[in-house]
Amino acid sequence: MQRLPVALMTILLAVLVPTCSKGWGGPHSAITEAALRTLPDWQKELLGDEFSKLGSRYCSIPDEVFKDKQIAKYAMMDSRPGVVYLVSLHLPASQQENYEQLRYFMDKTVNAFKSSQVGDAARYAGTLAHMLEDWGCPAHSVPGDNMFTLFKQYLPPPSSHQHALLHGPVENGSFTISVDNYCPRQLGNSVDEAAFRLLQRAHEAIINARGQVIPIIQGLYAGDTNAVCTAQQKAATLDATIVADALYTVICLGAQRPDPKAQTALQRFDISSQISLESTNLFRPQAAFFGRPYWGYPQSGVILRDGTNAVPLVLRVEKTNGVEKKQFASGIGTGTRSSLTYLVPPNVYQRFEALVGLHAELGTKGNVVFEVSGNGKSLARIGPVTGDMPAKRVDVPLDGVTNLQLVVTSGGGDGKGNYAIWAEPQLVK
Repeated sequence: MQRLPVALMTILLAVLVPTCSKGWGGPHSAITEAALRTLPDWQKELLGDEFSKLGSRYCSIPDEVFKDKQIAKYAMMDSRPGVVYLVSLHLPASQQENYEQLRYFMDKTVNAFKSSQVGDAARYAGTLAHMLEDWGCPAHSVPGDNMFTLFKQYLPPPSSHQHALLHGPVENGSFTISVDNYCPRQLGNSVDEAAFRLLQRAHEAIINARGQVIPIIQGLYAGDTNAVCTAQQKAATLDATIVADALYTVICLGAQRPDPKAQTALQRFDISSQISLESTNLFRPQAAFFGRPYWGYPQSGVILRDGTNAVPLVLRVEKTNGVEKKQFASGIGTGTRSSLTYLVPPNVYQRFEALVGLHAELGTKGNVVFEVSGNGKSLARIGPVTGDMPAKRVDVPLDGVTNLQLVVTSGGGDGKGNYAIWAEPQLVK
């Protein structure tokens, strides 16, 4: 069989495969509709006639702002007057910017519900859904490489894809999404809190989407439609659960009908599961790595022996009958010259709590200083802490703090035992 010229293959690919530079494109409706089906009946009834429109039309508002000037206002921000097309509704930006956008559109949605303006609420909710879906879209998950030109250098394409733009094929496909058994969660009792927790869920989606990029591109190269759709579906399914949480939360807040099952879980937030601000674009730049006792970076839930072997977090803790070793499932294992900065939502949490110390087995010869700062101001300094000391409790107020920084420095000595642990680091109401 005669092979088609490369140029002709490229043209055919462009014609046969839908392209779009604005995120999921067609699958937006499928993702949003899957999320809507998980909502309880009372929320579906509250949406009324807007329920189906939210899934079929409103979730595409950010893509239609130039075509329909009447809906453009539902995808604009007061802080950026006159800007009709917000790129950050499609491509994730910094944590701070993402948080502000989530907070803005959640607030608009909630206040519209409170004012019984269900149509406006549904339109703002559509923009919120679109933003979350685009952030969790594989086509938008590689920082600075929206068209995958750099990726082609890592994964050289066959001749059929040599000149093809991959953005559209990566994001578009025909697949079904079902999360009908998912039970959406209320993410906060205020917009500030809900946007903060929703940001953490969005991080899950972005990282999950990145994990689908290579399988999708390899599937495209091989002409394996099933492989492409399977990876796309994996990203879209997680997106649907996150959108479900977002919609459920804004309706709970707007209807002033909180979910009693959520209240206990909302009292505390474990920051060991949060990605620090040093992790630009959700990955650690080399500048954020530290030295002794191992060259590397902080780990959640474990600490690295010699920088290679993950071991559980174990501290000496004081009990009524003396000091004993205790293993912690939650915490951050790190070395010295380690600085971790975390976003804190305003007016939500009152205190930061943790146990700090050196690893009970690896840190016996260590000597470190722990410091907690808020917005650049020192809140607590613990140390020097040596390897034979039991863990110290940290409990500091967070009044006015929007950036919490955890720093570990050497207290002296050779540093080989400086295996430092922030155990159960939590923001507390």
